Amino acid sequence: MAVDPITLEVLTQGLISIVREMRATVMRTAKSVAIYEAKDFSCGLFAPGSQVVAQSNDIGSHVVPMPWSVRAAMAKLGETLAPGDVLLMNDPYAGGTHLNDVTIIVPAFREGRLAFFPAVRAHWPDVGGMVPGSMSGKATEIYQEGIRIPPMKVMEAGRLNAPVLELLLANMRVPEERQGDFDAMLAACRVAEARIQEMLARYGIALVEEAVRLDLDRSEARMRATIASLPDGTYHYEDYLETFPDGRFEPLLVPLALTIAGDRMIADFTGAAPQVPVPVNSTLAVTAGSVFIAVKSVLDPALPLNQGSFRSIEVIAPAGTVLNVERPAPAGSHGEVRKRVIATMVGALSQVTPERVAGDLCRTSFHNLIGGWDPASRREWVHYEWSGGGNGAFREGDGPSAMAPFDWGDLVTVQPSEVLETRFPLLVEESRLRTDSGGAGTTRGGLAMQRRIRLLAAEGRYSLLSDGAVVPAFGVLGGRSGLPVASWVEKADGGVEAFDTPGKVGGHLLRRGDAVVLRSAGGGGYGDPLQRPPAAVAEDVRLGLISPEAAAAFYGVVLTAEGSADLPATEARRTALYAARQPLAAAAATQDSVFEAGSVSRRRLCRLHPADAAARGLTEDLLVEMDTGEAAALRGWIRIDPTVPQGRLPLDPIGLGILKAKPGGAVALRAVQALPA
Repeated sequence: MAVDPITLEVLTQGLISIVREMRATVMRTAKSVAIYEAKDFSCGLFAPGSQVVAQSNDIGSHVVPMPWSVRAAMAKLGETLAPGDVLLMNDPYAGGTHLNDVTIIVPAFREGRLAFFPAVRAHWPDVGGMVPGSMSGKATEIYQEGIRIPPMKVMEAGRLNAPVLELLLANMRVPEERQGDFDAMLAACRVAEARIQEMLARYGIALVEEAVRLDLDRSEARMRATIASLPDGTYHYEDYLETFPDGRFEPLLVPLALTIAGDRMIADFTGAAPQVPVPVNSTLAVTAGSVFIAVKSVLDPALPLNQGSFRSIEVIAPAGTVLNVERPAPAGSHGEVRKRVIATMVGALSQVTPERVAGDLCRTSFHNLIGGWDPASRREWVHYEWSGGGNGAFREGDGPSAMAPFDWGDLVTVQPSEVLETRFPLLVEESRLRTDSGGAGTTRGGLAMQRRIRLLAAEGRYSLLSDGAVVPAFGVLGGRSGLPVASWVEKADGGVEAFDTPGKVGGHLLRRGDAVVLRSAGGGGYGDPLQRPPAAVAEDVRLGLISPEAAAAFYGVVLTAEGSADLPATEARRTALYAARQPLAAAAATQDSVFEAGSVSRRRLCRLHPADAAARGLTEDLLVEMDTGEAAALRGWIRIDPTVPQGRLPLDPIGLGILKAKPGGAVALRAVQALPA
């Protein structure tokens, strides 16, 4: 059936409009602050083949992995679906993300044929488990993260299975909120169902299906053409997730081999660390979805997203690893795994198309949970807080500060103090940008947010599931790292409590008057900071975005008493900083010689002659980054080795490729350090 271009566009935008109306319905009817105020939910329309065909301003990390959930539901229940059925699920092992992301799927029929699936995925602030908010940095198995819901019919032929829903809600905190969120999500799907029927009645199911096919095909053709414009080859990058077995820090390797072959792309994560009984694992749906998000955002951000964009991309992630978790390991770290996969994609693409990439984003979804029992209201309460972090700098400008990164859509990242103080026994005492948190660069990484929240109830429990507390966001093309994520407790008596496992807390007891301080992560810089215009640095100091000390140490800018850049002194300072860099010469080495095995995974070493380490103030086991200014920085841990020739830096073929270096080429070496406090 032929579809003229105007009708094609009318139908395409009509489907997107349906999703927009779904979003409006959820926001106006949901009960959870995280959903109606902070927009932690997404809507989509899916074809019978489980392909996403329309979305709106939704969260990519929800919508892009959702086809795996739809496929799992279809595999289990597809042959039994009938009008009036409603499916409910949250199982990560069945294509989900983490247990808090609950999905409702409604099959819409026309003329006895399955036409579309409207679906809503929303973050329920609690789904049971060991801590208020369900996400614990100390979970060792998925059963501690909440109740697991396999694909199931919660309504059949229009009739609610009330005992099943009652059973599920009985295992969740604040069940009346969860009921309200369920009703809101179902209402959104019902609205979509009605609008779909109106469209099909007007245009006919055959014409609409043909328009969907053409829309998917043109998205595929556009992405294939974009990939084909890139140089063929295999490009590598590597990053790490953070664990603390027995109180020791152990990084878990996330390696990527990205192959571009004509109009196809293969993202291969073979060699990723095995899954562990710690919440740093996630699912194949999240891993593949993260690859798709990175490719779409970097290479083709202009057009709406649908499944056609991803047909030319293959993702390989071996089962039983942190990137393709299997039962019973915890799977709560979908945000952390997603951002690490995106980081490796950015690192690899920086070698291919550096003008399109940005510095690494804020490393983590920074899941902070505070909850408990409030005697004043005689009810449970759970607050879910994700303070927005800094985005990576890019060629044209500085990274946005305390703002949703590209995998979050229009998610609100600074929740209103008035709403939190009205709904929960909390007082928001401070919300500010953290000075010196953005990675230095020709363009600067976005700043982190620091927030202090004081408990007004008699007691509560604080949990944190995050990453990037040790290994921060990297810069590209000579840009520097952002500030790591952190949190601590300021006690009512004036004392300060730090956590022995940074970024991972489970049910820490708070008393009345204690305050939790949350500091999100800063974004990575873009380009050499000594190339940033001195006037821009002076303006950053005037605005409090960077300190005078950071201006001198990282940007080489000396300020006058009036706060403007002292140009002669700045030129002299920058000349001295250039001279102090002392690059090393890359030396070819084997992979075995530059990697060290841990109890679970392996990590890259930076082997140095003792004189080279001493000259740079680098000590054993210090985290450093190697950089040529040609792509993304490469991280490793110092190993002082007198057998390494002085002035040489051993690098295996993958390391040389990541840095776009050749044996004998100059490589800068610097400690990965926080900017001045």
